[in-house]
Amino acid sequence: MLQELFEDIGGKFISTIEDINTKNNQIKAYLFDWDGVFNNGEKSGNEGSPFNEADSMGTNLLRFSYWLKNDNLPIVGILSGEKNQNALNWSNRESIHSCYFKCGNKSIAFEHFLKNNHLKASEVAYFFDDVLDLKVAELVGLRIFLPRKNNPLFNQFVIRKELADYCCSTHGGDFAIREAVELLIAMNNNFDEVITNRMNYSTEYKNYINLRNSGMVEYYSLINQEISRMEI
Repeated sequence: MLQELFEDIGGKFISTIEDINTKNNQIKAYLFDWDGVFNNGEKSGNEGSPFNEADSMGTNLLRFSYWLKNDNLPIVGILSGEKNQNALNWSNRESIHSCYFKCGNKSIAFEHFLKNNHLKASEVAYFFDDVLDLKVAELVGLRIFLPRKNNPLFNQFVIRKELADYCCSTHGGDFAIREAVELLIAMNNNFDEVITNRMNYSTEYKNYINLRNSGMVEYYSLINQEISRMEI
């Protein structure tokens, strides 16, 4: 039923839904690329790289779902090859744990993310879209791919090399994150509970959001092939 629902809108299960569910149960952290994931990657000068509120709400609901299931907060990070002011602002607004920017070699940043948060690679779910992300996708436990129809050979490469577990029905900026997080929330077996609590702004939700907002985002960048803490 769940698989059919997502396949009907164009989603593709590269791994079996059973395997994805098993991997999801091991996840302790959600890591997102920015360009091409929260947006379509379009830029003009210093502008561009926005996000939409539907995707942002989705990430919050996913974190709430995890909190309800595990009674603790998941680790959340942004891992970007560029410096995007919208990503920096969103990271602060949403009180995520880590925002990595200007990381041309994402593997170095990923190793820092793991060590800094006492994580195993298998405990990370990664949302990604392009070549720069593939080494990290090869390492993580759960891979969510946001494909573009206009790079069919790359899409085939990702699937052929088994670098994705689930391919979204659409590209970044077209609510693909919302699609993916709804799938993961459903696998947490608490979708209705999540929506109902948020709808009613329940005591449980208020406890969650107060705890979530008590954290401070840490910013990092790759300088001379080393990760450095940055003040923003």
